[in-house]
Amino acid sequence: MRKTAIKNCCAVLSIIAAIAFLFSIAPSEAAVADYGVALPPSEQHRPIVVDSRFEIDVLVNGRSLQEYHARGKSYVEAIAGAEYEVRIRNPLPYRIAVALSVDGLNSIDARRTSAWTASKWVIEPYGTIHIGGWQMSSERARRFYFTTERESYASKLGQTSNLGLISAVFFREIRPIRVPIAPPPRPHPRYEEDGARSRKKSEAPTASADAQRAANERSDSIAPVPDDESAATGIGRSVRNDVSWVNMDLDSRPAAEVTLRYEYYPALVRLGILPRQYDRPDSLRRREGATGFEDRRFSPEP
Repeated sequence: MRKTAIKNCCAVLSIIAAIAFLFSIAPSEAAVADYGVALPPSEQHRPIVVDSRFEIDVLVNGRSLQEYHARGKSYVEAIAGAEYEVRIRNPLPYRIAVALSVDGLNSIDARRTSAWTASKWVIEPYGTIHIGGWQMSSERARRFYFTTERESYASKLGQTSNLGLISAVFFREIRPIRVPIAPPPRPHPRYEEDGARSRKKSEAPTASADAQRAANERSDSIAPVPDDESAATGIGRSVRNDVSWVNMDLDSRPAAEVTLRYEYYPALVRLGILPRQYDRPDSLRRREGATGFEDRRFSPEP
């Protein structure tokens, strides 16, 4: 609901303000901005600039899960039934916006979109935020927790093509105000979204957009059947998380993208990411080592 409209060099933006508390852990605030303009086709395929200063961590009970690197990917071991949160840092002296998806769903509105059109969390200069669940309204969220594919939130929504993946795409704010001081304490988390929804309904979508949408629909229609062995994220208990909306003018080119795969221990072993901690029983090997006699005088009691 629009409360106030202001002019921006990019578009007309709406602001909704509220005081917030993120999952009853720390004070937080969130914001959403409507750009009112779509990303030009020439910008849609610009390569992501990799900036190693950006990072995310998965925390269980406040402790970061160890990361394992293999095949050019980063993995963490999921803990069945455990609630978790994603810690995101901003290493820059100005605000950034980050699109965070879990199992292919936006953590704010559970939609499947591009990173540019996605709703985004806003992080203050040198700030760190903790995102611990799906945002269900301006006042409430539901916690992330590790579960099976079949019991996952994405499975309940019929979106099972991207399970086991946490992805964060970072965007810089245009004309930021630099902060030449030491990093402040943990800031209020915020989120914003672009104004593609505010475009006129009469505006015709581009052919490339139609093709991409059709491809996504085909992909979802042939998504694999969820199983009870692989890790995914469920929608857990309800917690208080008030959010507010702010307007931001973002650089259309992502500053960085960080992706984490999460799997249960047996899957990490099968992938060769973790070593097996015990010798797997092999009946054929046991039978191959069988002998007919041993030095025993009488039959033992069973």
